[in-house]
Amino acid sequence: MQEKILILDFGSQYTQLIARRIRELNVYCEIYPFNHFPTPDNNVKGVILSGSPSSVRDKNAPSPDLSKIKGITPLLGVCYGAQFLVQNYGGEVKPSGIREYGRAKLISVNSNDPLFADIKPGTQVWMSHADTIASIPPGYEITGSTADVEAAAYHIKGENTWGIQFHPEVYHTTDGTQILKNFVTDICKCSQNWTADSFVGTTVVDLKEKLGDDKVILGLSGGVDSSVAAFLLHKAIGKNLTCIFVDNGLLRKNEFNKVLESYLGLGLNVVGVDACDRFLDQLEGVSDPETKRKIIGRVFIEVFDTEAKKVKDVKWLAQGTIYPDVIESVSVNGPSATIKSHHNVGGLPEKMHLKVVEPLRLLFKDEVRRVGQALGLPDFIVKRHPFPGPGLAIRLLGKMTREKLEILKEADDIFIEGLKKHGLYDSVWQAGVILLPVQSVGVMGDERTYENAVVLRAVGSTDGMTADWSHLPYEFLGLISNEIINKVKGINRVVYDISSKPPSTIEWE
Repeated sequence: MQEKILILDFGSQYTQLIARRIRELNVYCEIYPFNHFPTPDNNVKGVILSGSPSSVRDKNAPSPDLSKIKGITPLLGVCYGAQFLVQNYGGEVKPSGIREYGRAKLISVNSNDPLFADIKPGTQVWMSHADTIASIPPGYEITGSTADVEAAAYHIKGENTWGIQFHPEVYHTTDGTQILKNFVTDICKCSQNWTADSFVGTTVVDLKEKLGDDKVILGLSGGVDSSVAAFLLHKAIGKNLTCIFVDNGLLRKNEFNKVLESYLGLGLNVVGVDACDRFLDQLEGVSDPETKRKIIGRVFIEVFDTEAKKVKDVKWLAQGTIYPDVIESVSVNGPSATIKSHHNVGGLPEKMHLKVVEPLRLLFKDEVRRVGQALGLPDFIVKRHPFPGPGLAIRLLGKMTREKLEILKEADDIFIEGLKKHGLYDSVWQAGVILLPVQSVGVMGDERTYENAVVLRAVGSTDGMTADWSHLPYEFLGLISNEIINKVKGINRVVYDISSKPPSTIEWE
């Protein structure tokens, strides 16, 4: 069985970042809400308590039962986790008398402590807390201090238990990765053998055992997640997997045929379905983005169900669910408020009476790409930008018409192909064009025009949870703007979106 680190989540915005840093060390880890974590077994090599927006002094503060962990399994408390281990075991946490947020330096470090091996005094750390440890319990020893925080780090004598009041997972803690490495490799004795190749090997074996000779269907979107899921299943069960790739008319210009040909060329058992008119007829004249999503979801289920029934004796529906989706569904505070309907279409397993298999449910997006590379998939699949499930329908703001959709496809194609031609595509996480429901005055030749405005959107990110606008060269943006205006009839203005997520979202709808 796979050795792993458990991370108990108290609701911190940084919890997923802890997991990402540990996985970058080739150590497998899983996140659990503090009130739903499993009893550690022999495969659990260590446990990390996350930070939290709560205070340990609050009446309803998150309070896990650590009786089966503390003093038994190596344990590291981070920020709130460190304060919890003090407040609930004989010490005292008080409101901080000074501002303990932002960069600080560890002016003293016990370099003999295994957590701080190869960490020197003066190293920068990132503080983010309103409370502070006022006194430590008996048996606790301070192992690191800043100018303002005496108990910035501690160790419990006779236990493999540590606490730190700073965040090692964030970029601003310069030796944070080394501290986490010291914990998971030196203290927890993890072997750092969790790689993309090992994931492929174990997952294929598990899928063969789980699925046997059963038949599986999967809805391909053309994106990275569904593609990698398909090829993992193909490696495990071969022709017992049938993939259904639906053309809803909302993909990029010529994308359906290009992607379908590439799938077939790679030996995948895939059925292409042209359902453009069925989708576009239903969407004609619709403006509300949620209504667009619901129409697309409903029609997809209808089309997919019809095609799936042509495959006899299917028992499983495969989905490209990834780890952030899983974490979100079992978060500390329950699923977050709905910002927009999720693009994964629900209802299919129940409607079709199928069991669900999700081969990527333990992976972050960048890990999915590495697994795709380990499977030998070409870059044009593995490095594809994420694309919204509802496709161009939610990049066409306002009333949906076929004419506007064609305008958007032409402008989008110029932008994406331009990114590729100028060597910028791989440096951008996601890009596209948004057609605005406004018209602006322009001049072309000697004539006054009153035509559409479009927005170029390009962002950098790791997993889409946060994103910053991409600083594309002005010269490139100028070229693309001119090309769109000159070649796409109906557009006379191009603007560039320089908002980040948060507070904005990547998509406009």
